Amino acid sequence: MTRRPSPRAVRLLASALGMGTLLTMAACMHDEDRAGGGTERGQARSVASPTAPARAAHRASAAPPAPTALTDAQARDALLTDADLGAPWTPTEGAALWRDALLKATTDDADCGRLLDAVYTEELLGEPSGTRAVAAFDDYDEGGQLRYQVIAAHRADVDGRLAWLKTMPQKCARFTAVGPRGARQEVLVTEVGLPEAGDAGQGLRLSTRGEFDGAPVTLTLDLAAVRVGDDAIVLTNGGLTEPRTEYTVHALQVGAERLRQTRTEAPPQTPVQDQSQSPSESPAESPSPTRGPVRPQPQPQPQEQEVEAEGEGQDREQAQDEDQDTYQDLY
Repeated sequence: MTRRPSPRAVRLLASALGMGTLLTMAACMHDEDRAGGGTERGQARSVASPTAPARAAHRASAAPPAPTALTDAQARDALLTDADLGAPWTPTEGAALWRDALLKATTDDADCGRLLDAVYTEELLGEPSGTRAVAAFDDYDEGGQLRYQVIAAHRADVDGRLAWLKTMPQKCARFTAVGPRGARQEVLVTEVGLPEAGDAGQGLRLSTRGEFDGAPVTLTLDLAAVRVGDDAIVLTNGGLTEPRTEYTVHALQVGAERLRQTRTEAPPQTPVQDQSQSPSESPAESPSPTRGPVRPQPQPQPQEQEVEAEGEGQDREQAQDEDQDTYQDLY
C-alpha cells in the first residue's frame, strides 16, 4: 500500500520552501543595500572632501580674542587716591590759577605750539576718543598740583604719539612763546627718565618763565605718558617750585600696576540654575548620542492572551489527530 503523506508534513514542507524563498530574497536585498550604501558614502565623501573652510574655521577659533574696551568703571577703579601718594597730597579743589597765565601761550613753531596746546589741555596723547577718568591732587605746602588720567586709546596711536614726544627735547629744547597778555615767555624742554612701568612711555620736563600776579615766576612741570596694554596713563606734576620727581615715579609705578590688575580681573560668574527643576530632583538621563530612544514593547492584553492560548491548544489537538490518522494508514 502506498503511503500517503499527512497534511502536517505537507504544511511543514511548504513552510520550509517559503522560508527559503524569503531568506534568498532578503540576502539579495541586503547585497543591493550594501552596494547602494557604498555608492552614497562615496558620493558623501566626494562632496565633503574640500577641507579649506574647516581649516579656516579652526584657525579663526584658535585666534586670540580681541581685547575689550576700557569701561568707565574700570577707568575709575584704576585711578590713584591721595592715600596712594601720601602726605602732603590731598584731593584738589580746582584747577591751579597759573595754568591760564603761563600755559595758554602761542608760538610760531608748529611742533612747539602743538606741545604747548597738549600741555594746557592735558592731552599729551591727543584728544581721547573713548573712556577717560581724571583724578587731581594739591600740595599746599609747595603750591604744586598732580593730575592723573586713565584713558582708552588705540595702541598704534599711542605709540605714534610717544615717538613724537620723544623728539621734543631736540626740536623744542628752547623756544620763545607769547602769553595771553602779550608777554614773551622763554620755554625749555628736557627729557625725564621714567621707571619701568607699563609697556612704553615717555617723560619730559617743561619750564617756562613768565609773569604771574605782576611778578616774574617760573613754572616747571613733569610730563609723562605711559601705555599699559591697550590703555594709557597721562600725568602732570609741578607748580611754581621745582617738582619732586619721586612723586612722578611713584605715581606711575602704582598706577600702571593697578591699571593692569583692573583689566585682568574678571567679574565673578554666578551659575544659572534651572527654575523649572527642583534642587532635590535629579536631572533626567539624556539619551545615548549613538542610538535613538528604545520604544517600549506593547504588552498583550488578557483577552489576546486567552485567544492565543486557545489557538495553540487547537493546533496541538489537530496535530494529534493527524498523527493518529497517519498511524492508522500505516497499519
